[in-house]
Amino acid sequence: MPGTYSQLLLHVVFSTKARASWITADVAERLYPFIGGIVRAEKGVLYDIGGVEDHVHMYLRWRPDGSVSDLMRAVKARSSKWIHEEFPARREFAWQEGYSVFSVSKSQEEAVKKYIAGQAEHHKHEDFTSELRRILRAHGVEFDEKYAFD
Repeated sequence: MPGTYSQLLLHVVFSTKARASWITADVAERLYPFIGGIVRAEKGVLYDIGGVEDHVHMYLRWRPDGSVSDLMRAVKARSSKWIHEEFPARREFAWQEGYSVFSVSKSQEEAVKKYIAGQAEHHKHEDFTSELRRILRAHGVEFDEKYAFD
C-alpha cells in the first residue's frame, strides 16, 4: 500500500505548576490560539482547546511519525516563553511536569469537544485532581496517587 494513512486523535490534559491559577480569561483568549500555532508548526491539527485557570485540555490530530512527548515539550516550552514575554507580571508562570494523553475514537469527537467547551461550568462542581483521577480511571490508566497529583 503506497503512503501512510492515519487518524490519530488525542485528548491531552496538562496543568500549571502547582495548579496555580495563571490562565485568566485575558491570557486564555490569546494563549489558546498561540498553542494552536505551535501544534500546526509541529504538523498537527488542533481541533479544540479550552480549560480553566489551572489547566488546559486539547483535542488534536497527531501525525504517525511524531512523538507526543516532543509535541508537548514544544507546546510547553514555547507557550511558557510566550507568556513570560507577553505578560511580564507572570514571570513566575510554569507548566507542571508531565501531562495526560488519551486516544479518542472519531465516534467520540463531539463528546470530547462538548466536554472541553464545558470546562468552566464543569469546574464549578469538580476540581482538577478529581477530574483527572476520574478520566484516568475511565481510560484504565494505572497511576500511583502519591505521584500523580503533586
